[in-house]
Amino acid sequence: MDHLDLALRFEAPNEAGEFSGYAVVWGERNGHNEIVQRGAFQKSLLDHRAAGTRPVMLWSHDTSAIIGVWTEIREDDKGLFVRGQLVVSTPRGREAYDLLKAGALNGLSIGFRAPVGRRSADGVRILTALDVREISLVGMPSAGNARITSVRSYGRSAESAAAFIEACRKAKCALIAKGK
Repeated sequence: MDHLDLALRFEAPNEAGEFSGYAVVWGERNGHNEIVQRGAFQKSLLDHRAAGTRPVMLWSHDTSAIIGVWTEIREDDKGLFVRGQLVVSTPRGREAYDLLKAGALNGLSIGFRAPVGRRSADGVRILTALDVREISLVGMPSAGNARITSVRSYGRSAESAAAFIEACRKAKCALIAKGK
């Protein structure tokens, strides 16, 4: 018996401008000679939840350049994981999205207050409790691993629709060739 296996995958459309990454990676020494310890954001994130607020999403720490909203912020085994949604209906949000898609922009940086911290023997500032105020998209993050790791776009593009049509055409031809 002949078989023709076809694999079809359908996805729900994604919102343009959604992205995720790590704003902080635990134990990484940044350009300001600081290391953030795991658990440093617990109180701040709880305080934001209780107040119904969240850190602001800015472009390069510019308080006049709000470009989106953070939809998820949480500590995990690696660091401070963030998921955000750019407001692509604004010029700055659209520009940030285009730069993300092109790979020209992929850094993250936090704006915070540090009520508690200490210095290690070699002078590194160890941050154990941070009040995170904002998280910015930046071109050159202070911490090398504070990066955007995923960018989503609108559902199927014209190219993927054309590819789907071409795959259907090829499947039809294969079925005809097999006499089915």
